[in-house]
Amino acid sequence: MPKVKTKCAAKKRFKISGSGKIMRKHAFKAHKLGHKSKRQKRNLTGFVEISKADRTNVMQSLGLK
Repeated sequence: MPKVKTKCAAKKRFKISGSGKIMRKHAFKAHKLGHKSKRQKRNLTGFVEISKADRTNVMQSLGLK
């Protein structure tokens, strides 16, 4: 049986936390930040857990299941 390869795009976009959750970054924080408020930019900082609907596809892309 061949090895399961990890998708490079998924490897760059997702991190696995210490408790096993798959984390992603918020969108809308890359560019065009001049008109966004400080509060909005602050709330977009950091990582958040992915939704349950996306979990199986992301795990398959990362080669976990």
